[in-house]
Amino acid sequence: MSQGKSWLKALLEIIKIIFEGSRKNATPRTWHQHVVPYKDGWAVRREGNKRITSKHRKQSTALRKAKSIARKRKSDVIIHREDGTIRDRISYAET
Repeated sequence: MSQGKSWLKALLEIIKIIFEGSRKNATPRTWHQHVVPYKDGWAVRREGNKRITSKHRKQSTALRKAKSIARKRKSDVIIHREDGTIRDRISYAET
């Protein structure tokens, strides 16, 4: 094996070790659904996501959608007020 190929192989091994190590320390993603104010209405957003899952004119419609997803994923629904603070939390996690 040439010196260039052995150097590349060693570099790839180091990158692999770093990547795997960083993933082990990462907090696993959840499926918690947040009902949040969005423009002139409300949105459902998965915890940790920047993009919204769905947008709605009424909070009650957004809440219904969030509950449906949370039931399927056995997660929580976090309901926010218009100012963004948390109003309530509903858990569908198995106990």
